[in-house]
Amino acid sequence: MKQIAAAIDAVNDLTGRVICWGILLMVILQFAVVIARYVFSTSTLFGIPAVWFQEGVVYLHGMTILLGTAYAMLWNKNVRVDILYDKASPRVQDLTEFFGSLLFVLPLCLVIGWSALPNVVGAWAVKEGSLEPNGIPLRYVLKALSLVFCVLVSAQALSTMIKAFLRLTGRSSDPIYEVSDEL
Repeated sequence: MKQIAAAIDAVNDLTGRVICWGILLMVILQFAVVIARYVFSTSTLFGIPAVWFQEGVVYLHGMTILLGTAYAMLWNKNVRVDILYDKASPRVQDLTEFFGSLLFVLPLCLVIGWSALPNVVGAWAVKEGSLEPNGIPLRYVLKALSLVFCVLVSAQALSTMIKAFLRLTGRSSDPIYEVSDEL
């Protein structure tokens, strides 16, 4: 079980480390749009329509959120209401992590995935593109990332549950928010 959690953690850690470069790219694209529009008064950059750069910022923003959420969960950087959690014993924290993942995170991912599936299938069927003239013709790929989000977050919830279970049963003393090197 520990190897499963380690594998999930490794995938989400790598995904998060790769997608974080999207934030830098977003800043560069937005800067390019501002320069093109307000300094050079043009609607193209290097022969590419400026709308691609604008939509690229939106796509990268969506990708960063969808693919980075599991990374944030892995390192406990997600937003949570933890009025009592920090003061609780490690056992209570592990129980909270286990049952919170089981009763809230996994069902939420199931609902999101189930709700998104018809949209994703429809978008792929018609290869849905941008609503803007000359926009990026890959909107269907961006929509599909909602399902990838569900898989990554569900997997991270499973990893969190495994690590909490191992701690609760005395089979591990590793901190729950630490990536194992056991791969």
